[in-house]
Amino acid sequence: MEIQFFVATDVGRQRKHNEDNYLIDPELRLFVVADGMGGHAAGEVASQIAVHAVSRALRQNRDLIERYRTGKIDNVAQARHEILALVEHAVQAACMAVYRAGQEDASRRGMGTTTCALLLVGDRGFIAHVGDSRIYLLRQNELHQITEDHSLINELVKRGKIKREEFDASPYARYRNAVTRAVGANESVEVDTLDFELLPGDCFMLCSDGLYFYLDNTVIAEVLAREDLSQSPRDLVGMANAGGGHDNITAMVVRILEEASQEEIERVTDLTNRVEVLESLTLFKNLSYKEIIRILNCTEVRRYEPGETIIREGEPGEELYVILGGKVSLHKGNAFLTNLERGAHFGEMALIDSSPLRSATAVAVEPTKMLLLHSKDFYDIVTNEPPLATKLLWSFLQVLSERLRKTTTELSGARLAAEAAP
Repeated sequence: MEIQFFVATDVGRQRKHNEDNYLIDPELRLFVVADGMGGHAAGEVASQIAVHAVSRALRQNRDLIERYRTGKIDNVAQARHEILALVEHAVQAACMAVYRAGQEDASRRGMGTTTCALLLVGDRGFIAHVGDSRIYLLRQNELHQITEDHSLINELVKRGKIKREEFDASPYARYRNAVTRAVGANESVEVDTLDFELLPGDCFMLCSDGLYFYLDNTVIAEVLAREDLSQSPRDLVGMANAGGGHDNITAMVVRILEEASQEEIERVTDLTNRVEVLESLTLFKNLSYKEIIRILNCTEVRRYEPGETIIREGEPGEELYVILGGKVSLHKGNAFLTNLERGAHFGEMALIDSSPLRSATAVAVEPTKMLLLHSKDFYDIVTNEPPLATKLLWSFLQVLSERLRKTTTELSGARLAAEAAP
């Protein structure tokens, strides 16, 4: 994939030093933005150490990256996990480097920095993120924030303590720039990571909070959608300065250039279909785009020919099935129940039942493509990602509640019909 990238940074209108730093490594296809914090210009030192430490750590382990990029690997899924772990390790290495530098100089002790890194390897993107700098993705004319701010304001909003629009008038307003995680404040830090499939036309923006504070998603999307992006970072910085420029401002734009091959068109169509189907289901309707991608990373796609049995009544099963295309018939015993088409799902009880047995048989009526989510992967998400787990389990309760109401109504109808029979 061909890419293009542009960047601009500015001290803003109210600060004396630019404590933002960025790094672009075209050969490695690595993009990093860091927003430092600390007195006596220590923030500038922290962010500079961080961006170079991330690059250095990845370059020291670039053999894995190159094997994946060139397809010289045996297990693609395992390699993906290893690269994601490598990106996380790079940010941890930066954290240790900043921390040690602070310990060696008393005037810089306690300095830290946000860090957001984007690594493009083949047809996948890998992200590592700490702090309140952000990464946005413009995909098919829709803008998605694919990092979550580690900030006081975001934490208060998530806990229901305050509404975002009320923050400026609250006692917390003086702490607007406070972050809940920073690279270098301690020897190690919790790093958010994500990997995802890249599509032709994808456009990313990495930026510090001095930029997005002044710009809403509509403006950002309009600028990133331009055919010529060469002036976009400068224009975004200019808009932030025009709004007040209370902080340093950095905007980095990275675009995956369009490819018109039939293979790429089919890949775009396939991913779009998978996302649309998941977003339409009650189980996943409350998830953000980033969380939908997280779920997709745990799924597999299977194809079934007409007449092929997908699940069989009475047999154990540990997967949720979602129909991406085609038609499936459900049977219980010798009785036909119903036909299901794109967007329908079955087997969700297998995700939470420790010893599930299928309650019906599902057979492909025509060539059918299915998306499978295994109970083990669902359990890993529920145990390791509390915010996402809360959304999933709440949605699961809604699904079960709907099923219970439907069953109760059907049983009541059957009972009344039986009582009315002669």
